[in-house]
Amino acid sequence: MKPEIYIKDLGNYVGKEVTLQGWLYNKRSSGKVKFLILRDGTGYLQCVVFKGNVSPEVFEISDKITQESSFAVTGKVKEEPRAPGGYELDAFDVKLISLSRDYPITPKEHGIEFLIDHRHLWVRSKKQVAILKVRHRIVKAIRDFFDERGFTLFDPPIITPNASEGTSTLFEMEYFDLGKAYLTQSGQLYAEAGALALGKVYTFGPTFRAEKSKTRRHLTEFWMVEPEMAFYDLDDDMDLAEEFIEYIVQTVLADRRAELEILGRDISKLEKIKRPFPRISYDEGVEILKKKGADFTWGDDFGGADETLISEDFEKPVMIHRYPAAVKAFYMKRDPENDKLALAVDVLAPEGYGEIIGGSQREDDLDVLLERIKEHNLPQEYFEWYLDLRRYGSVPHSGFGLGLERTVGWICGLEHVRETIPFPRMIYRNTP
Repeated sequence: MKPEIYIKDLGNYVGKEVTLQGWLYNKRSSGKVKFLILRDGTGYLQCVVFKGNVSPEVFEISDKITQESSFAVTGKVKEEPRAPGGYELDAFDVKLISLSRDYPITPKEHGIEFLIDHRHLWVRSKKQVAILKVRHRIVKAIRDFFDERGFTLFDPPIITPNASEGTSTLFEMEYFDLGKAYLTQSGQLYAEAGALALGKVYTFGPTFRAEKSKTRRHLTEFWMVEPEMAFYDLDDDMDLAEEFIEYIVQTVLADRRAELEILGRDISKLEKIKRPFPRISYDEGVEILKKKGADFTWGDDFGGADETLISEDFEKPVMIHRYPAAVKAFYMKRDPENDKLALAVDVLAPEGYGEIIGGSQREDDLDVLLERIKEHNLPQEYFEWYLDLRRYGSVPHSGFGLGLERTVGWICGLEHVRETIPFPRMIYRNTP
């Protein structure tokens, strides 16, 4: 039978008898008293089993129950400020549902490879539960933000016939009798079609990069949200990105502060994430690197170490715009004041968490876009549908992509992005 009452609801049941179901998170004993810590996915509850209040059979169960065993407990709810969640249960009945034997993840320290091998169990730990609850709230904030501003969700395909940003990091597959196909790197090109139909759209789903990188910021499978807006220029794009980030962070602070505290996050740093954000040009970013003695050549893209050095100067996300066009994608519009620059923007999270947003104004001129496709040696026949968007009612338009896992990592203050997704996929791991 499904539970009727959850730990998160106990404030409504003080002084009343309730039955809860869940798993044993931890246990301690003090003579004739057993303290069972129940977890049910909504919180943690100390259940006090006093020998004089229960039958011998119930006390024996309380003595033998092991870590992660499932059980049901009945008792009276009382307020207890010192207990986790602020409530405690005076138990008078415990029913064992399933005994857990030799649970492999114990309170002792375990190596990261061992924990990832047991990721299906590791997600039960208090820290991982907190991360996943923050992730859930970020996902809801993303959807709420765009839904409240008149955007329409526009679902792109995951299997695509071509790359959106070059072919070097694509996962390739055979697609029946049609030859090669690829797992999507981005939903952006399809989102552009949506924007010219619906005005403002966003895509939100899994994307894939076969990038042979082992850094703490990279996964081969990750989630990305990509808004696309008709009649937006680069400045409009940056304004929206800035508002978006502020909304996400402040929503998590309002609704998931307890989880951030479990993670030991310095909340004061997140409280500063409010508009306006600093905006600098690529040239100004290069100057920051030079002043810090970095070995960097103008025209190169910023690497992870460069991004960290630049973001060190700012307490808020920093928006870097107008990159050299040569290091950016073919679809990005050139700066009318300097054809060597793309009307692109990257947003770097503070505290060394790197790029969380990449965006641009898109090239809306058919002839120019044709020339860019040739310059990048891309097969024009695969992009005819995309070129149609310029043939039939082209307008200025812009968009960006935000990586969910990097955003979760930054907001939670995590060292590695692998803890931000239930089952991480990296170049050296595709299990469990």
